[in-house]
Amino acid sequence: MKNGLLLFLSILVLSISNSCKKVEGTGGGATITGFINEQKYNALGNIIAEYPAADKNVYLIYGTSDQFYDDNVKTSYDGSFVFKYLQKGTYTVFVYEDDANQPSGKNVVKQTFEITEKGQVKDLGIINTRKI
Repeated sequence: MKNGLLLFLSILVLSISNSCKKVEGTGGGATITGFINEQKYNALGNIIAEYPAADKNVYLIYGTSDQFYDDNVKTSYDGSFVFKYLQKGTYTVFVYEDDANQPSGKNVVKQTFEITEKGQVKDLGIINTRKI
């Protein structure tokens, strides 16, 4: 009986200590910001226009264990986007751009980075995407 109680308490302490570990994702104070810019190309491959990508989907992956997105937002009229309330950890932001060389007609533009401090604001700057 004593050994069973000791085993139960050991498992309980282990599970509590593991459940308190913070991992990538929501529940923190960090923020990711950036701008999506579209560059429109003609048939010769020259840029003919450049403008903020309004209403474009931006995806966020928490951690490095999978490639399926965990969160997404749409850009504002000026191409800006924000992901708020994130924990410390590794993240990947990605967007799709046009690519005539791909069977799907799309290519992925992505940035992987770390949030290292509580309350950090990670500015990804301008991310250029191709528009055909």
